[in-house]
Amino acid sequence: MDYQILNTIKSPNDIKHLSHGELAQLATEIRSRLIETVSETGGHLASSLGVVELTLALHRSLESPVDKIIWDVGHQSYVHKLLTGRNETFSTLRQYGGLAGFPKKSESEHDFLDSGHASNSISFGLGMAEGRDKDGGNEHVAVVIGDGSLTGGIAYEALDQAGHLGTRLMVVLNDNGMSISPNVGAISGYLAWVRLDPGHAKLRKEIEQRIKKLPAIGELVYDIGMHVKESVKALLVPGMLFEELGFTYIGPIDGHDIREIERNLGLAKQVEGPVLIHVITKKGLGYSPAVERPEKWHGIAPFITRTGEPKSCSDVSTYTEVFGKTLVDLANKNDKVVGITAAMASGTGLDIFEKAHPDRFYDVGIAEQHAVTFAAGLAMRGYQPVVAIYSTFLQRAYDQIMQDVSLQELPVVFAVDRAGIVGEDGPTHHGAFDLTYLRSVPGLTVMAPKDEDELRHMLFTALEIKKPVALRYPRGKGFGIKLLGPYHLVPEGKAEILTKGSDVCILAVGRMVQSSVEAAEVLEKRGVSASVVNMRFIKPLDTDMIAWAAENHSLVVTVEDNSLIGGFGSGVLEVLTELGESTPALRLGIPDRFISHGSIKRLLAEIHLDANGIAYSVNRKLDEPGNPKKRSRVAEKRVAGKRASVLE
Repeated sequence: MDYQILNTIKSPNDIKHLSHGELAQLATEIRSRLIETVSETGGHLASSLGVVELTLALHRSLESPVDKIIWDVGHQSYVHKLLTGRNETFSTLRQYGGLAGFPKKSESEHDFLDSGHASNSISFGLGMAEGRDKDGGNEHVAVVIGDGSLTGGIAYEALDQAGHLGTRLMVVLNDNGMSISPNVGAISGYLAWVRLDPGHAKLRKEIEQRIKKLPAIGELVYDIGMHVKESVKALLVPGMLFEELGFTYIGPIDGHDIREIERNLGLAKQVEGPVLIHVITKKGLGYSPAVERPEKWHGIAPFITRTGEPKSCSDVSTYTEVFGKTLVDLANKNDKVVGITAAMASGTGLDIFEKAHPDRFYDVGIAEQHAVTFAAGLAMRGYQPVVAIYSTFLQRAYDQIMQDVSLQELPVVFAVDRAGIVGEDGPTHHGAFDLTYLRSVPGLTVMAPKDEDELRHMLFTALEIKKPVALRYPRGKGFGIKLLGPYHLVPEGKAEILTKGSDVCILAVGRMVQSSVEAAEVLEKRGVSASVVNMRFIKPLDTDMIAWAAENHSLVVTVEDNSLIGGFGSGVLEVLTELGESTPALRLGIPDRFISHGSIKRLLAEIHLDANGIAYSVNRKLDEPGNPKKRSRVAEKRVAGKRASVLE
């Protein structure tokens, strides 16, 4: 497509002089640009397609970057990027070294935070607005939050304080009735009621006019007039919920009518306190496949524009799919199993469970803390909840895992999806810290499968042992391993030796097991003999296996796709110290920094967690003074010792 107008837009100021006819053409060009780019890069398409006119109106009404526009999560920020000088580089979206898929401060002066998690935008905005007032500033602060994010408790904590403080703040509620999974709960129902009944405003005006025409009935009317007014308002005003929180409510308004949005933003700018502008948009507008199935098109892989079909297909199942199907199978045999997700049914594979067992499926919305404690309550009644949440989002419920599940010794299973490096979504979505924060929870068993078949048996084991369990696994496809039955128990806290060598022992967990096996093959070609152990359990650790590794090799190597700070490798060092072992150790994992976005393969190579990187790091360690490639004589004398039974 010839982007005649879009290619002239270098900053938000360039759209302020456009006629509404030109704006309509620009909106069409933007949607084409979004579809063209995301079909190549993958990304969050439906949400961005739905906010084209809203974003145009915001940038025409406000003076960014003096005025601050804050995007909750940032799924819908692509249009904002196009209008703020990033059109020429937009084809690099989510690619290594290119534009991030979310707002990013280092990219533009128009981005005010690195976002990626839901529901926190109002808190950020309120803090910035209070700081402005304390400094005597007068800029506007506008927060754009979706109705899905409004299911998160922190959003209401911020709304409550904003109303209490009376701070001048604009909250734009982008209500499209659809987050990643269909919105749930009373708030969703309330907004649907507002959204779907166009007669509210008309009815309110008619009743007010009739009340005004009533004959005077004395002082009594004046005495109760305010009470009547408030009662009528409570019954008829759609935004009464927000009014009660101290906000001036405007809406609902058509989120695809630029004139209407601009008019209401102009009114909002004149309000001295907090104001909420309720905007109704259609997710995926401009691309029929995204309109028809917005949940599928929330986050999409590269696709064929004409058909909407993915560009690459594979018969290999993802870990998520294997988890979902296995849970259904196990639930068929155990009517106490229930599934819980936090607005990520399809993303976690629980949509499969929902179809099979709708009466045992719960989507609590973007409320991870509640999901965990809700699961604890079900467990108290004898049920076996399986809570499926992405690693990066589960960390929001750390206190609930600690206090409400583990302290109570309840049999809740946490299916920790998207563990480790996740790829193009970048630092806010990498599951880089779950082993660190989960290891610290007393009584919590933590395990990671080496492949998709082991995932099946670990899920079976997690339900059988009836303890608090976290089962973490990566994003993406498995290795094409045949899914073998029947299910069997994985011995708790016991590792397995995959290959035996004489020089180094590589202790690996999860996805890193296969990379370590491949690294051992690379090392073998370079004259280094390596044992590879699938540790399986991060907590409890197999201390016998760790001792065997130290006693029979000149170097112990730990490999994990988790932060090196406090992770699996740290646990192994703790064991070695307690055992009094002096064998040198090398820890490989995610370095102490936030990892950028890019393909999983590219990022793992960057941090030396692919096969070649692991082999390189091992060789470099062996080349250090005092680290002979062959095991020491002392170690050889101890081979037949008390730990030798590990090999049997």
